Amino acid sequence: MVGHQAEQVKASLSKLFEGAPLNFALQADQRGTGDAVNAAREALKGFQGGVVILSGDVPLLQASTLKKLVDTWRSSKATLAMVSCKPPDAKSYGRVLRDAAGKVTGIVEHKDATQEQREVREINAGIYVADSAFLWDALSKLEPKNAQGELYLTDIVPAAVKVGSVAVVEADAAEVEGVNDKVELAARAKVLQQRVNERHMLAGVTLLDPSSTFIDDAVEIGPDTVIGPFVSLGPGCEIGSKVTVGQGCVLSHTTIGDGCEVKPYSVLDEAHVGPKCVVGPFSRVRPGTHLEEGVHIGNFVETKKAHLGKGTKANHLAYLGDAEIGSGSNIGAGTITCNYDGVNKFVTTIGNGVFIGSDSQLVAPVTIGDGAFVAAGSTITEDVPKDALALSRAKQVTKEGWAEARRKVLGAKK
Repeated sequence: MVGHQAEQVKASLSKLFEGAPLNFALQADQRGTGDAVNAAREALKGFQGGVVILSGDVPLLQASTLKKLVDTWRSSKATLAMVSCKPPDAKSYGRVLRDAAGKVTGIVEHKDATQEQREVREINAGIYVADSAFLWDALSKLEPKNAQGELYLTDIVPAAVKVGSVAVVEADAAEVEGVNDKVELAARAKVLQQRVNERHMLAGVTLLDPSSTFIDDAVEIGPDTVIGPFVSLGPGCEIGSKVTVGQGCVLSHTTIGDGCEVKPYSVLDEAHVGPKCVVGPFSRVRPGTHLEEGVHIGNFVETKKAHLGKGTKANHLAYLGDAEIGSGSNIGAGTITCNYDGVNKFVTTIGNGVFIGSDSQLVAPVTIGDGAFVAAGSTITEDVPKDALALSRAKQVTKEGWAEARRKVLGAKK
């Protein structure tokens, strides 16, 4: 059921549950919960059987509770079954009314309740299952005779009592808490995160500080992996076995192979990291990066659309963008693939077993052949053949005694 901001809600849910058989019904005017459910009448036309009614703002509800509710409805042959709970503070929730024999007679909303009724601790969780024939008939008879002038869904409970019986399943109060503001939203999210973290720990994952670790619900993590404090594993992540993810790392849509070490404060997005790689600390691995087995990406190294072959290393202060790099190569500190000319991006190709000296600039498009050496401090603008040495820098000039003479001049000026 959608109403306020219907198009945005439909778009979000369709993306979240892509491929699921979702149907949406619009409540054009918000005339209460009974009117909301009644708006689904056309979408369920011709359906016969049990209809489960849920509230959209109860994110902690678990499948086991819903299964228990449906099983109870079926086994008891009740007209309607509902979920209730007994929170420490009933606040403004609707109260479940029972007769002297303990049978449910109805639900009264807080605003319509007497002081005596407000003393009741059992509240309505807003979760039901009812036979479709009864449901549509009962909804058609609702009247807005209440303090808010709305069509209350809760009024179908006394209607069910008149024609049959009402079964009740009691849930833990924390499981059916709703969300009315950002404070409550954060509190419910914290519980959901705790559930996710506990699931991974029970499966053999070590979380050094579970309270500070964020793991998206769909993330997969292999056993014997260790996750440090303040790590965020966002949507689309797959983490292998015996992986270490250090403190403060942020990963999204990234695959990490078995036996890898992602050192602290590294950021990886839309990347594939093969087995036994070492990344970080303080590395930024951007979309399109593919690291083969045993690659080392060190501190303050940034990659983007870069494919690094098995065993290749770039341990310090490098930018490798739009690069194809073979196996067993070494990329020195300060190396840059100059992939952008202000208009277009170009590819740098580096072969197997290549040594790139520190502070080199490789101006794409350029190819460095297998086994070649690029001397430190070089700017390479032309292809380098296999097993060649390429250097591009001014000849060094050394003037003996110059520093001592300079110091004397400066000293005299003081």
